[in-house]
Amino acid sequence: MSMDSPKAETEIVKPKISSYKRHLLVCTGPRCTQDGEAQALFDSLGEKFKAAGLHEGELRVKRSRVSCFAACKGGPVMCVQPDGIWYFNARGENLDRIITEHLRDGQPVAELVFHQGPGLEEQP
Repeated sequence: MSMDSPKAETEIVKPKISSYKRHLLVCTGPRCTQDGEAQALFDSLGEKFKAAGLHEGELRVKRSRVSCFAACKGGPVMCVQPDGIWYFNARGENLDRIITEHLRDGQPVAELVFHQGPGLEEQP
């Protein structure tokens, strides 16, 4: 580009995300589970959310993959926002409990929580 040419301005379009009550962040990095289990868990969430009524409406849960939380060896690991609740061993029956008890009914599954965000330690 010559010095005489005006710089081309690129318009940045603000992204849109549908509304949701909670956002579930799932670590799918190789350090949490060595065999791809976390990715398979993530892939199963669509059907599990539909079955629990969390795929649309007021209780909708958004889900996203995260490559690493640096909270290894307790995987699969997931974080529920804005609640600030971090879960470990989120597989099988544990995952079903997190979906039903926390994401749908609003009650964290205390025995699966390994961390809570600052100021949330007093919550049930």
